[in-house]
Amino acid sequence: MCGIIGVVGKFERENFIKALSKVAHRGPDHTGIYHDTNVSLGHQRLSIQDLSENGNQPMFSKDGRFVIVFNGEIYNHVEIRQSLGEFDFKSSGDTETVLYAYIKYGEESLNMFNGIFSFSVFDLQTKELFIARDHFGVKPLYLYQDENLFLFSSEIKAFLSLPIQFDLDKEALMNYLSYLWSPGEKTPFKLVKKLLPGHYLKFIVSEYKQAIPISYYQPSFKGEYLPDSEEELINQLDQLLVNAVERQMLSDVPVGFFLSGGLDSTLLVAIAKKIYPENNFPCFTIDIDFENGNAEGFADDLTYAKKAADYLKVDLHIVKANIDIVDSFDQMIWHLDEPQADAAPINVLNIAHLARQKGIKVLIGGTGGDDLFSGYRRHKALLLESILGKVPQGIGKLCKKIISFLPIKSALLRRIRKISENMDLPQISRMKGYFKWLPSERVYSLFNKSTQQELKGYDPSLYFDELLHQIPLEKSLLNQMLYWELKTFLVDHNLNYTDKMGMATGVEIRVPFLDTILVEFSQKLPPTMKMNGKETKYILKKVAERYLPKDIIYRPKTGFGAPVRKWITEDMSNMLEQRLSKSNLEKQGIFDYDAVWKLIRDNKENKIDASYSIWAILAIESWITQFKINKN
Repeated sequence: MCGIIGVVGKFERENFIKALSKVAHRGPDHTGIYHDTNVSLGHQRLSIQDLSENGNQPMFSKDGRFVIVFNGEIYNHVEIRQSLGEFDFKSSGDTETVLYAYIKYGEESLNMFNGIFSFSVFDLQTKELFIARDHFGVKPLYLYQDENLFLFSSEIKAFLSLPIQFDLDKEALMNYLSYLWSPGEKTPFKLVKKLLPGHYLKFIVSEYKQAIPISYYQPSFKGEYLPDSEEELINQLDQLLVNAVERQMLSDVPVGFFLSGGLDSTLLVAIAKKIYPENNFPCFTIDIDFENGNAEGFADDLTYAKKAADYLKVDLHIVKANIDIVDSFDQMIWHLDEPQADAAPINVLNIAHLARQKGIKVLIGGTGGDDLFSGYRRHKALLLESILGKVPQGIGKLCKKIISFLPIKSALLRRIRKISENMDLPQISRMKGYFKWLPSERVYSLFNKSTQQELKGYDPSLYFDELLHQIPLEKSLLNQMLYWELKTFLVDHNLNYTDKMGMATGVEIRVPFLDTILVEFSQKLPPTMKMNGKETKYILKKVAERYLPKDIIYRPKTGFGAPVRKWITEDMSNMLEQRLSKSNLEKQGIFDYDAVWKLIRDNKENKIDASYSIWAILAIESWITQFKINKN
């Protein structure tokens, strides 16, 4: 697990070294640089496999023709290496396996890899550059291209030391305000794009302007489901989970676990204990401010985490979430690389920091379980479709208006308001609406007149329509939504902050639920095995019954929470006044001061639930200040 950077074009060597230093936190164990006439590759190593110098990068093939920079882990690399017997390996790590697999099989090697990765291979003879990102986007990879330069890196901040154009993408900013994250390729910089999961680039370096990302992997939502009995499917999932956890325990350094007390992380620890019963795996959890938990809509995790740790006989390290959000906010945005609006990243950062202090370089977490097997409240909202679909549009509008007058102090009333906001819309629009935090017209109104002109005609939700066109044979509403999760919320929100917060402290976070074989299996499950009536993650819970007490499995759903609404209305009041002042907003030239402060007042008076949206405005302001104005 590392940080990588590549540059095609002419630039100052000193600037390249500065750019690489921006991702030094991702790999503090070794720094490596390769320079050619028009190509430079940089690598910051976090040594996980083969801790010797033989694992350092950039790494060359034995004949000196190919050089690779690699970020990630290939969990099945030992099996792949056995098929590459004609090569003379100098290391025992997976980087060299990836290099020779690519030399032998080219881009076809990508679907051999069961792992998480972003990497680049340069052919010194043909001057061809190959760049790829893993199937589900666990590892980030950003691209930049203009008339003079082509860049790639694990993090956007690496580009700030190079002569790039800093024009803002206003459509991306609308994405962040609509969803709290930006789905698809867009980032706040107009010329910086994300390489989408399951894609690669391959081009002669002198022809980089013609390079177009190519898809090598597409999730198989085809409306075809496994015919096996429930018991057979449970057995298969159980074995696939055991295989995934065992694969991802591959490491030459100590491994720890997230243990939130929720189903996903707890089940992974239980499976690890089955595989290695004598190991008291170090586990980590967060002690949140539960005084505000009920109002915020999350439950007490710590009680269940302690209960699970006692039951599984593992060591539990508790991180107290005594966060000074005003002091922590900018640091969080800097590490996130994007203006995401969520407090969960701070919890991950604090856990990763403690793990690293205790000598743990690898943490295993439950990210992906909700996205594969249906764990979010918006999935339960689909149960109302049979009713909402029969409500005449006029009645829907009337109900929406009446419900809009309800107070929103409780989590339940906020959820009712959320469902009602789109009840007068067609079915697909209602489903897309569950991902939004503010209606599009309210988001649009937050921008000043000139920005509104730039945004005219832009609809962030159209990206969701494009995604549905990729799975025309899948008719299950639940699976359609799970496809959206996989292609948007999972990669652009959860995986981004999971990777960035872990790597900020030099900790690799692995996600067994995104084992490629396991994901393929999940997509072929009958939808009723994911959500059975009101029971989400039905099949996963049935597997868990073999490992855990039922009161842990069937506990209330919660999130990796924080008292965001309290912070916005109380703790961050001075911060709002200073950063969203009339002079500051006019200086940045993006938002409309009156509209922003009407939103803040309406939120404080409980007329609207907009705390996360206000957080998003602050995140954008912080990002622009750090990435565009100060550029650190």
